Amino acid sequence: MKHVMILIIRFYRYIISPMLPPSCRFTPTCSSYALEAFTRHGFFKGFYLTLWRLLRCHPFCKGGYDPVPD
Repeated sequence: MKHVMILIIRFYRYIISPMLPPSCRFTPTCSSYALEAFTRHGFFKGFYLTLWRLLRCHPFCKGGYDPVPD
């Protein structure tokens, strides 16, 4: 499952994302964060971390530096 999610994220990053204006308020970007979360923590924890990050990435959030936790 982890590899399927990584493929989906890469598809988004290389095909869909270039057609959209930059909008992520965090560093690293949400897609980079998701790739690292799935790679380091596997499917379940990576999914949880990515979902929590996406829920926080909205116009009313200050954003900033938010690395994947160990």
